[in-house]
Amino acid sequence: MPELPEVEVVRAGLERHVAGRVITSVDVLHPRAIRRHVPGAEDFAGRLTGMKIAAARRRGKYLWLDLADGEAMLAHLGMSGQLLVQPASAPDEKHLRVRIRFADDGPELRFVDQRTFGGLALDDLADVDGTLVPSSVAHIGRDPMDPRFDLAAAVASLRGKRTEIKRALLDQTLVSGIGNIYADEALWRARLHGARPAGRLTRAQGELVLTAASEVMTDALDAGGTSFDALYVNVNGASGYFARSLSVYGLEGHPCKRCGTPIGRERFTNRSSYFCPSCQRKPR
Repeated sequence: MPELPEVEVVRAGLERHVAGRVITSVDVLHPRAIRRHVPGAEDFAGRLTGMKIAAARRRGKYLWLDLADGEAMLAHLGMSGQLLVQPASAPDEKHLRVRIRFADDGPELRFVDQRTFGGLALDDLADVDGTLVPSSVAHIGRDPMDPRFDLAAAVASLRGKRTEIKRALLDQTLVSGIGNIYADEALWRARLHGARPAGRLTRAQGELVLTAASEVMTDALDAGGTSFDALYVNVNGASGYFARSLSVYGLEGHPCKRCGTPIGRERFTNRSSYFCPSCQRKPR
């Protein structure tokens, strides 16, 4: 699933291309695309029509469009969801699910989703610690790129978890935006094994791994995100290229960039963890 850098690339594109525009029509072409909007397709389209998009925002991996009436259109990208800005004359994508047209007759906003795990929904905005976020996102923690992110508080919460450090890093209520890819990359940069108990980290180690997560996601953002296939693209359909700069993720058997030891892989829930057996010693 897309992580913070990939979602931020999409958010920035939406901010450039749809913020400030007024919606004139919405076509829901597949009911699963708005299944999280319980009132249904007619209500979804009717409430959006005539609305002005105020801004495109994000918290961690969660993306939404602020609407002028105090609501938000929350976008769940899922495994294959894409928000594309396309000329009205462009052919419909094979997996086009929702089409949004605007009063200026400019490019359309299209939600495309091959696997239909993602979707769109309307939600009320709520004030959470001085920041307006959709109510369904209120429990999500700030991410390391948030100007109001409190590193000391995040480290204290991380060290208070009774679980291994990688699981703690993936807890979106603790620190948002970090997924499997950037957790492995951050742990490699911090020279920590993902199975190390979070509660046994020193404050310095906690700061080190969260700072590493921020740095690797910033590097990925500069490269347009990590795209392993055509499903992870920006609003213009272009892929990111940070996959070329990964140090451990997906590189089982390749030499570690620091010490030359072959990168290892272990099962982690229904996924995999990648690490250097030499630089990241597994705890006993």
